[in-house]
Amino acid sequence: MPGIFTISLDLELYWGVRDSRSFGDYEANLFGERDAIRGMLDLFQSHGVHATWATIGLLFFKDVGELRQHLPRVLPDYHRQKLSSYRYMDERAWGDDDIYHFAPDTIELIRSCAGQEVGTHTFSHYYCLEEGQTIEAFRADLQAAVETAKARGILTHSLVFPRNQGNPAYLPVLDELGIACYRGNESASFYKPRNQLEQSRMVRALRLMDAYINLSGYNTYSLEECARHRPFNIPASRFLRPYSRSLAFLENLRLRRIKRAMRDAAMGNRLFHLWWHPHNFGADVKRNLAFLKKILDYYGQLHQRHGMQSYNMGEIAAMLEHVHVG
Repeated sequence: MPGIFTISLDLELYWGVRDSRSFGDYEANLFGERDAIRGMLDLFQSHGVHATWATIGLLFFKDVGELRQHLPRVLPDYHRQKLSSYRYMDERAWGDDDIYHFAPDTIELIRSCAGQEVGTHTFSHYYCLEEGQTIEAFRADLQAAVETAKARGILTHSLVFPRNQGNPAYLPVLDELGIACYRGNESASFYKPRNQLEQSRMVRALRLMDAYINLSGYNTYSLEECARHRPFNIPASRFLRPYSRSLAFLENLRLRRIKRAMRDAAMGNRLFHLWWHPHNFGADVKRNLAFLKKILDYYGQLHQRHGMQSYNMGEIAAMLEHVHVG
């Protein structure tokens, strides 16, 4: 089996950052997000790259009125109430900016493109490690996500945990609902799943440094590692950080860090998993797409030289069903 290149994107619009970023401070990212998505899809199509778009269920609706008719039967009761999308929904004065909260047309655009999988990012951007929520609330949330997608003809095979808060105790729920795989975290200690209060400055600093210099290794994986347990863990290799003007002098290091891990996967017949949020690209669309093109061009070289292949998470999960372990 040749090396594998996969991409997953956390599609969430403002719901994914509303508890940590003010609308005004983040509007530039949100305003440019749809242009970024169209640019990504064009690049994926031209380079033959398959990707999973982990989409929160809230985005499938046309407006808040339609959404209110499809809420889960159990809602999370976070101790920190500002984490709740439902509290935000009730407190918000809804106006003309619904394009920052709902995206049924965008979802249809994605699913119309070859090789693009619509996965789930839970229904409400659910936080699995925050105090107050329960496995019952998680089950209800995920069931709502699966049913919302199914009503639009989409079967859900792949999940990405919001804020990478993977909870091992909740994995059987994925199996119950027919979800075959999820994106796990890198193995280094500073990537360990944490709730928001555990995200220290040191942890954030180490992750930032790791984007430019090799602190955690290449984070590539054999299919045998991924196939050990169901649902299958298809772990992250690298977060694609957006362009930063203050760190622009380090762009070559950022690209080299990614390329070396991709080459390790291609030459070792392993898997490399790149991920980011579409809104990360929104504030500087052209520079971010240009950087992504360099990565995809390099994938093309690895495809030609070493036979590396691109698959989305659902396609990888289907392959893992046939991998012999043990």
